[in-house]
Amino acid sequence: MANIKSAKKRVLIERERRVLNNSVKSEIKTYIKKFKADLAEAPEKAAETYKTLSSKLDSAARENVIHQNSANRKKAHFAKLLSDAQQSK
Repeated sequence: MANIKSAKKRVLIERERRVLNNSVKSEIKTYIKKFKADLAEAPEKAAETYKTLSSKLDSAARENVIHQNSANRKKAHFAKLLSDAQQSK
């Protein structure tokens, strides 16, 4: 444990941020699972889920939870999956 007051405060702040960041990452993973499940069942429903997932990824990137390039890469990957599923329909 830190001895200096500012270092103690920093430890507390990092703990709070870690909890928030983990909840955002968990939410993104949940939407990814929903998207993949919807993609297998109904591509129309997957399109709606993709919009939400894309929004969550952008929000996480804006809040510096994940890197902007990582969010863009994931969005492009899932957009391609959605496009391929709609074309093969």
